[in-house]
Amino acid sequence: MTSTTNGAGRVTRRATREDREQWVALGVEGFGTPPPGTPTPPPVDPWPRAYHRPWGVFEDGRLVARVGGVELGSWFHSTEVPTCGIDNVAVAAEHRGSGLLAELLAAVLEEGAERGEPISGLYPTAPGIYRRLGYEIVTAFDEVDLLTADLAAVRPPTDGTTVRRATVADVPAVRAVYDAWARAQNGPLTRRGPRFPATDAELLAEVTGVTLAEDADGRVTGFVAWERGTGYDEHARITVRDLVGLTGDAHRALWRVLGSFATVAPTVRLTTSGADAARLVLPGYPWRRVVHRPYMLRVHDPARALTGLRLAPGSWEVAFRVAGDVLGTMDGGYRLTSSDGVSACTAADVPADAATYTPQGLALAYAGTQDSANLRLAGHLSGRTDDDAVLDLLLGGRPAHVRDYY
Repeated sequence: MTSTTNGAGRVTRRATREDREQWVALGVEGFGTPPPGTPTPPPVDPWPRAYHRPWGVFEDGRLVARVGGVELGSWFHSTEVPTCGIDNVAVAAEHRGSGLLAELLAAVLEEGAERGEPISGLYPTAPGIYRRLGYEIVTAFDEVDLLTADLAAVRPPTDGTTVRRATVADVPAVRAVYDAWARAQNGPLTRRGPRFPATDAELLAEVTGVTLAEDADGRVTGFVAWERGTGYDEHARITVRDLVGLTGDAHRALWRVLGSFATVAPTVRLTTSGADAARLVLPGYPWRRVVHRPYMLRVHDPARALTGLRLAPGSWEVAFRVAGDVLGTMDGGYRLTSSDGVSACTAADVPADAATYTPQGLALAYAGTQDSANLRLAGHLSGRTDDDAVLDLLLGGRPAHVRDYY
């Protein structure tokens, strides 16, 4: 899909380099001018980026709405699921509320579906707008502040875990630790593809340092990626881009490394999400949330999104329906089966009284954020209750997280 004509003088199409000036101007209208100190664009214009698919609605040649599609992958149910990220949403003031966003999203998501992306994620500025279009909040990307001195008091590891600075040769092990953690959650990005650093050296260059935790056998069991920041007074802080551990002692060792900065940086700012396991080894010290960015999910193609996942062991079969999709791709009946822990899902004729999700309800169930009982309480699941326990068994049991903002 490359374009659609919507009426006299109006067309929805992929934006091109010739549209860049209008694209930037509409972004300034929607999000304001960049703050002082924002780096200037590089001499070689990278727009559109390799992973970015810009779309716009043009009225008599003027860009009045824009949306970008981002080529991503997410971990759901131990499976890498191709994902269409949504960003750069802006609508001209005079055209807000006229349905252009639904029109644009339909085009972006159709293109994503053609590329094999059955789900879509976004960070909303107004969640209510996106709920109407089948998205629902499943987790959030947060930044929290901790007192560095408190981290220095975390008890030391007891299993022989040690720490050292990572080199380029260690980056595959860093990626493996992240994958091991992310595979056990629902929602983290796979960090593969053109949006992420292409080389191991580039990954290390993004931060001041990456510190590894190693067990007594020399196996990398965790890492923390941190930035030193400026100054050494009461305003100085260490910014932690990633802290991932596969054992309790790995978490303790990494927290203590951060605590070693207590005399020069009284605050550590950590990017995190959901119920972070790293917090479980802290001896009751509070952290203060300073940034909260909700993350929304839409299951655009239920049959494809629910095929090939690693679900509960055994053999299971359950029917369900989806109803109420404004964009028109989700509604209908589906049959979900799981054999030897691997799922398959197909569109099917199912009983009229089968368990029926709203689009938002399916997003919450897919992410494991809410069980069937709560979805029914919220009006996102109706129909007979006979299969609720099976649906919960198959789709539940994994925390929802996201650790990358786009």
